[in-house]
Amino acid sequence: MIGRLRGTLELRQPDEVLIDVGGVGYHAAISLQTFAVLPELGRETQLEVVTVLRENSLELFAFASIEEKTAFQLLRSVSGIGPRMALAVLSGIRVEELAAAVAAGDAARLTAISGIGRKTAERMLIDLRGKLDVPATAVLVVGRTEQDAVSALLGLGYKRGEAEKAVRAATTESADLDLEEVIRRALSRLVKERAR
Repeated sequence: MIGRLRGTLELRQPDEVLIDVGGVGYHAAISLQTFAVLPELGRETQLEVVTVLRENSLELFAFASIEEKTAFQLLRSVSGIGPRMALAVLSGIRVEELAAAVAAGDAARLTAISGIGRKTAERMLIDLRGKLDVPATAVLVVGRTEQDAVSALLGLGYKRGEAEKAVRAATTESADLDLEEVIRRALSRLVKERAR
């Protein structure tokens, strides 16, 4: 079974990648979360992989982090959720937010994910309770403006953790900021922190 791939990124699409490893190209399905942090084409990348063997096919599912890979495997253990649905869940919600929703018993947040109905959400709450850990350093970014601001900062080369922390701090200071102002305040905070 393939558990990890490291090689040159040859294809980069919202739902799949092709990685060249020593002249062999591996296609793998990915979530939007992983897509958002992929490097440019032609660059080396490393992805965690789950190999799913079916009756007449072999599929690879790749993830940018161990946490996302673990969440994928846990989601597959929920009755009625196969690998494609598990991947769709991870495209609709970040691992930290999923863990927080499960811990809070927030079925409404889960049903907001495309393809997840009330019954499936309730099964997820039961089956995943106590299994998904939220890292102590996790910063939950849930608003659309906040998510867009984080994406903008990622595009400028900042790491996800520091980008989320700066955006959260910016929006905590004042509510109802527009996207441009959130980015401006977050950037100001990041520049000051790097200057220390």
